[in-house]
Amino acid sequence: MFLKTSFTSLIVGVFVVYVLHTCWVMYGIVYTKPCDNPRGDKCITPFLAANPKLQLSIYTSLQSNAEGGHTLIHKEEDFDVDSKFERIVNVSLPKKTRNNGTLYALIFVHQAGVSPWQDPRQVHSVVQLTTYMVPKPPEISLISGEDQTQPAAGTGAKGGAASSPDHPVSHWRSRLTLNIVGDHFLFDRDYLPSDVHRYLRVFQNGKKMVYLPLLFVDELSNRVKDLVEINSTSTELPLTISYDSISLGRLRFWIHMQDAVFSLQQFGFTEKDADEIKGIFVDTNLYFLALTFFVAAFHLLFDFLAFKNDISFWKQKKSMVGMSSKAVLWRCFSTIVIFLYLFDEQTSLLVLIPAGIGSIIEVWKVKKAFKIQVFWKGGKPTFLFGKLDESERRTEEYDTLAMKYLSYLLYPLCIGGAVYALIFLRYKSCINWVYAFGFLFMLPQLFVNYKLKSVAHLPWKAFMYKAFNTFIDDVFAFIITMPTSHRLACFRDDVVFLIYLYQRWLYPVDRTRVNEYGISYDEKPKGKPHKE
Repeated sequence: MFLKTSFTSLIVGVFVVYVLHTCWVMYGIVYTKPCDNPRGDKCITPFLAANPKLQLSIYTSLQSNAEGGHTLIHKEEDFDVDSKFERIVNVSLPKKTRNNGTLYALIFVHQAGVSPWQDPRQVHSVVQLTTYMVPKPPEISLISGEDQTQPAAGTGAKGGAASSPDHPVSHWRSRLTLNIVGDHFLFDRDYLPSDVHRYLRVFQNGKKMVYLPLLFVDELSNRVKDLVEINSTSTELPLTISYDSISLGRLRFWIHMQDAVFSLQQFGFTEKDADEIKGIFVDTNLYFLALTFFVAAFHLLFDFLAFKNDISFWKQKKSMVGMSSKAVLWRCFSTIVIFLYLFDEQTSLLVLIPAGIGSIIEVWKVKKAFKIQVFWKGGKPTFLFGKLDESERRTEEYDTLAMKYLSYLLYPLCIGGAVYALIFLRYKSCINWVYAFGFLFMLPQLFVNYKLKSVAHLPWKAFMYKAFNTFIDDVFAFIITMPTSHRLACFRDDVVFLIYLYQRWLYPVDRTRVNEYGISYDEKPKGKPHKE
């Protein structure tokens, strides 16, 4: 399938090289060359190897450098690096933080019994406990007009900072995840990884170089779903402090992933876009994460090949024989509405970009299906529709008949669902109807195939790529955060594609000869007569 088109072969080749290169880069991230000679001068030994008594202290401050004062919120006096724990502490919010301000956490790991501000062998990290984000829009009842807004932290009363729904307000990060490398790893000074270098603090102990504990604050665990809106009445909020030791390889992996998410935000990705990427890394283990990478890579490849073959099929298509024009028209409308909905919901770009490209292709398909010609006269467009031949009119009759049968199911569902939603549900949009009717309007094409007893008119190469992507979407439905309606639509498409595949088996196509619609699928006809 791939070798028939040189351009396709080139794309697949680039894809394979990209996957192999990524595997090599990932290996370089998780593997660190240790020091071969522990007694040599080039080795940097761990401070934890001497089993020192340590203490963990966490402070809050309005400034990242603790100027203007700081407040101790938690301390672990007998801090064991290898012991996992989780604590919930209540943090008092200063007035400036409540008035749409910020608050920082200063985390210290230092020698027990010594103040972290006076300990020369302490390690510390600073992290922001607040972030700015636009509040979620309210869901409105269609009858009463009442909205159901997400209550802000505190008593639920709205503060002055949150008066505008489009104005970013301060949100509380309710989780603080800390990690320290528990491995007593010997670094080689000549092969010190650049990503670990900025976390490494060393001191001279005689002739040996010793590095202090590698403290890492996992900001990937800060998800949008855990954020709590702050207003002027929020005087105290809970903070979950989690700690666990990690390996050096996992530390380097998290550093690279955290830097990647930060880089995406610098390129214009919103907090919600970054949150989708965080969810992939945080909510899955490393083995499943590797599988996710390969799944995502194949998804992008099949997306490209599906778009390419779909465009090629419709570009060469001169007749709408066997094709449901009403299904093409509705698919165009529903695809555009769904794209606008995904854009409004700030869905992950992994979902949004293919949906946008698909919308453009569907508009072009409508132009081809209805044989629309556009003429410009004096700056105003004039649309001219082509005429149908006898075979196309017969297909149109089947299409109209399918819509007639479909209306017996469509109208009761529409009326009953509208009454139920009007009374019991709150909505931000009518997108659920578009998803549901998008499923129903996929059925006329199946009916046309049944009446014609043929599937030779369908773009099967593009269909197969889309089928692969449909099953890949089933995996992504559990990994990537997306609206529930779009998640259900992924499984909805599975049913339709299975029926298409059954019709493909029921009405076989001989690809070695020109079919009844004047279409030849082989790019290079073999010239041999068909053997019965």
